[in-house]
Amino acid sequence: MTGISRRHAIAGAAGAATSLATGAGFAQAWPNKPLRWVVPYTAAGITDTTTRLVAERLSTVLGQQIVIDNKPGANSMIGADIVAKSAPDGYTLLTVIAGHSANATLYAGRMTFDPVKSFEPVSLMGIAPVILVANNDFPAKDVKDLIAYAKANPGKVSYGSSGVGAAAHLTSELIKQVTGIQMEHVPYRGTAPALQDLMGGNIQVLIDVPSSMMPHVNSGKIKALAMLSKARLPSAPNVPTIVEAGGPDIEASTWMMALAPAGTPKAIVDRLSQEIAKLVTGPELKPRFEALGIIPGGYTPEKTGQFLQDEIARWKKVIEIAGVKAEG
Repeated sequence: MTGISRRHAIAGAAGAATSLATGAGFAQAWPNKPLRWVVPYTAAGITDTTTRLVAERLSTVLGQQIVIDNKPGANSMIGADIVAKSAPDGYTLLTVIAGHSANATLYAGRMTFDPVKSFEPVSLMGIAPVILVANNDFPAKDVKDLIAYAKANPGKVSYGSSGVGAAAHLTSELIKQVTGIQMEHVPYRGTAPALQDLMGGNIQVLIDVPSSMMPHVNSGKIKALAMLSKARLPSAPNVPTIVEAGGPDIEASTWMMALAPAGTPKAIVDRLSQEIAKLVTGPELKPRFEALGIIPGGYTPEKTGQFLQDEIARWKKVIEIAGVKAEG
């Protein structure tokens, strides 16, 4: 080794050691102030509720307050943009749901951040399979009947959603693509007006999370056709899976994922992920999640990142086949 190369090697080793020491020291000192957890949706919804359940307990574990900051708007992109541009110091988190993966295609070229590269995956906290419901006057009692009716009565079945590109919209389009049936999309500004029109008979079917639909199923105001999951949910044991109901073998869900700004130290990301996993699969939160129709996750950062990329690819295909275009 020459004198020059030896000096370079020593300098490089020293730099690497300094970097590791700095990163380790930073992680050991963290957290020494409150954390901010951005929820890009309004308060009281399932995303907000889930995040608060985790944050309250994570705050105790970390010994620091976690402030929930609701930043709704622009299909969750306002809140996501805030976090993408925040300091990667371990003091800012973001919750995203399935719509984040659809935004990657619907708003490609128009987003102020990259839905993958602008963030560090922390944890897939939970997965909420969606439920397919119908108004009580609709003749179908299960998915097999729905498919048969739609094929025999083209143009007579309409489905609602909370808006263009929403999980209900894209999942309904997936069902259309897999089964070959035709259904007309009626977008609403939120789930509440769609549900009202479903109960009023103005639309025939609707897809949403069980926590929103099951109270109305249980009260007899609407009927459940199927859960779009591999197994029945503990919170809705009488609702068959889509395969049990005579439908195709597909799964669809919304999900709640914790992200941090890109560049957040790995030691901090790993600590957050490990603590969240313990919480969501633990004896206190697991039954709370299941009561909301959520399957506890607790994925590692690596598995969370792969899940996000798989979801982006999956819904990109559905969006392109259906020709869905973002509003605005």
